Amino acid sequence: MIRPAGSAHAAALAAIHAEAFSGDAAWGPDAMALQLALPGTFALIAPEGGMALARATAGEAEILTFAVVPAARRRGLGRALLAALRREAACRGAGTLFLEVSSRNGAARGLYSAAGFVEIGRRRRYYPDGADALVLRLPLSREERPPCGSAGA
Repeated sequence: MIRPAGSAHAAALAAIHAEAFSGDAAWGPDAMALQLALPGTFALIAPEGGMALARATAGEAEILTFAVVPAARRRGLGRALLAALRREAACRGAGTLFLEVSSRNGAARGLYSAAGFVEIGRRRRYYPDGADALVLRLPLSREERPPCGSAGA
């Protein structure tokens, strides 16, 4: 079950992130806690091995990081986590959701494309491995705006 996460979950969020990303790309507990302390930032966690960290402000939301551990991939967890994140962002007043993804991350690009995200920009050689960052956008519909706090799937 996907549920909201707060600063008390920083270590669990970081553990999922470290398993999903290698080396310097992984965010530690301090980075998670620091982000969660910022206004408008929210997180979701799935005990099966997924997490998302996002920020909503001024009618827009941005996915800061999104991770599913390798053992939980290709089972619908990413899709469910993304749907819960969309609902939470919309409930917080966001009409548009943005994110950046590596041009080399085919699995994530497939997930986001299937969800309706479209590329609106590119940051050349943005990542340490030289990959471009694709800037993606997804309009959020009013139908996605449930009562806040109903992130679970």
